[in-house]
Amino acid sequence: MAFLNHRNRTICYRLLGDSEKPLLALAHPLGMTQGVWDDMLPPLLGRFRVLTWDLPGHGASSAWLEDAGEITPDDLANEALVLAQAAGATGFHFAGTSIGGVIGQQLVAEYGDRLISATLTNTGAIIGTPEAWNLRATNVRRKGLAAMAVEIVPRWFGPAACKEQPALLDGWKVIMGRGDDNSYALLCEMLGKTDFREKLRGRDVPVLLIGGSEDLATPPESLKALAQFSHSPDPVILEGIGHVPSVECPLLLADLLIKHLS
Repeated sequence: MAFLNHRNRTICYRLLGDSEKPLLALAHPLGMTQGVWDDMLPPLLGRFRVLTWDLPGHGASSAWLEDAGEITPDDLANEALVLAQAAGATGFHFAGTSIGGVIGQQLVAEYGDRLISATLTNTGAIIGTPEAWNLRATNVRRKGLAAMAVEIVPRWFGPAACKEQPALLDGWKVIMGRGDDNSYALLCEMLGKTDFREKLRGRDVPVLLIGGSEDLATPPESLKALAQFSHSPDPVILEGIGHVPSVECPLLLADLLIKHLS
C-alpha cells in the first residue's frame, strides 16, 4: 500500500505491476474497499499496471473532512485523476463497480480526453431514489455502519456466491462496519442527487457495460438504460451474479476486461 495527500486528506492506494504496461484504474463499490479486486490481479497484471484505491472513509483512506461540505462525483473523479497522474499516466483505462461506475461516468462525461476506455459494472445513470438514499444516510448517522451492514451486505451478492462462500457475508459486514459513518452518509446523499442521463451522449470513449442477473441494487434494466443514455453496446449480463462480480466471478470479469481492453 501507498498513501497520497490530496486536499488535506490521505488516500490509500496500490500501484502494482510493470510501469511500461498501460494503466488500469479500478474503483470499488460503496461500503467496500479496494480489496474487492484482489482475486482479479493475477490475470490483469499480465497485461496492465493496476491502480486501486479506497474511497473517502473506506479502508485505509481518511474520512471526508467535517468542514469540506458535500461530496460530488467530480470530487471522486479528481481523486482518480490525481492518482493516475502520480502513476505517470497521461491516459488510462478505467473500470468501476456501483459508485465506482458513477466515478467512471463522471470521467467519461468531463475528462474523456484522459480515458482510453471505461468499463462500468453494476451501476446506472440513476441509482435508486433520492428518498431511499437520504433515508439510508440518516440511518447510518443514527445507527452506525456496523448496525446497518447487517441489512445492506446481504443485498450485494447472489445466492450462488453466498452458498459457495459461507463466510462471505460475515466478512464483508466486518469490513463495512469499520468505515466512517459520515463519509458513507455523504456518499449516499451524493448518489441521491446523481443523474447522468443527459451527460453521456456524444462522448468519444469506448464503454463496456456489465451487470448481474441477480443484482438487486442495480438490476439489468439499469445497465440497459445506461447503454441507451451513453449510446453504448448492450450490456453483458452475467447469469447468477449479484452486485459485485469482482468478488463473485473474478476470473470471468478479468477475462471480459482483458478482451475489451485488447
